[in-house]
Amino acid sequence: MKNLKHFILPTFALILVLIGATNVQAQGVSSETIAVLTDVQKYYRAIHIMAMLLVGFGFLMVFVRGYGRSALTATFLLVSISIPLYYLIGSYGIFGHKGSDIDKMILAEFAAASLLITAGAVLGRLKMQQYLILGLLFIPFYMFNEWIMLDEGFGLVGKGQFVDTGGSIVIHAFGALFGLGVAISMTTKNEYNTPIEADATSDRFSMLGSMMLWVFWPSFCAALVLPEEVVMTGINVILALSGATLATAFASLKLRGKIDAADIANASLAGGVAIGSVCNTASPAEAMIIGVAAGALSTFGFAVIQAYLQKGLKLVDTCGVSNLHGIPGIFGGLVALIVVTGINYTAQLAGIGLTIVIAIAAGLITGKILHLFGHRKEPYLDAEEFSVED
Repeated sequence: MKNLKHFILPTFALILVLIGATNVQAQGVSSETIAVLTDVQKYYRAIHIMAMLLVGFGFLMVFVRGYGRSALTATFLLVSISIPLYYLIGSYGIFGHKGSDIDKMILAEFAAASLLITAGAVLGRLKMQQYLILGLLFIPFYMFNEWIMLDEGFGLVGKGQFVDTGGSIVIHAFGALFGLGVAISMTTKNEYNTPIEADATSDRFSMLGSMMLWVFWPSFCAALVLPEEVVMTGINVILALSGATLATAFASLKLRGKIDAADIANASLAGGVAIGSVCNTASPAEAMIIGVAAGALSTFGFAVIQAYLQKGLKLVDTCGVSNLHGIPGIFGGLVALIVVTGINYTAQLAGIGLTIVIAIAAGLITGKILHLFGHRKEPYLDAEEFSVED
């Protein structure tokens, strides 16, 4: 009987949310009850996002051979410091009202995801305590940008005029560009000349992380959409991810001669990044097209652009976040100009431009501060900070 109750309650909650508030209230269910049940559904999606943060991002970054323990530990620490910090700052309303407790928690998870993207740019080159300092500095900058883009901060972007439902710009592009700013400030000659090595085992774990992110990405984009938009949002995200995965395989083969495991583990996710801005407004056909284009762009970034970018700026982007989150994120924000009917073109372009400027400037400042705390003797090695017994 107890197990039956645990099954019936969540199912009943989902039915009530999906059939809409009007019909439910006509049956005598209060609006307060509807709000509670809606929050319960958001909580389920919040748990999916947590799996993305710890298992998905964590194992995706294990591709660096000899740095697996550190990558997973850094992921643990970054999530553990960013969510409470965002929640604390949000509770005081410093950067606007963040909604209900579960809304605030989901927004905190979004911030943690953006932080992990930033950390990917300098993965393997920070001491463990520097990851914590990075988190402490990143979250206020992230919330500042979020406030300007979504909460009419300083009146620069009108409330509701910037379209970015799933965070293509606010989460992904911001995290990637912030990370590049940090890398520009911090990359040393030794780090630049040290190769980043992977092996069969690290590639397999990285692919596992990618698949975890792939599976739960629909919940990430649908976390805060209206109940009636949840199903279509999920379908659009799956189609975009499918398109990106197919495009990545073909593009990787065409550009490299053979399929590269790093391309599949990373660029296949670009569809989820790009569809974010319009995940609840695009048609299924548009979602598939966006995914294909994003996968091809991301693969081209990994295979061609990254070498020129790193050489030109004398930096190392360890995880290639500029190719997975930066380029596809900006692409997704621009796609909204075509897909969304009645969009405010000025507000959308202003939001994209401001995010780019804020992210890079904040990243450069953060990198200078982190530089004061020194550098690792040898990058990409667990043994410098962990007791290693293989």
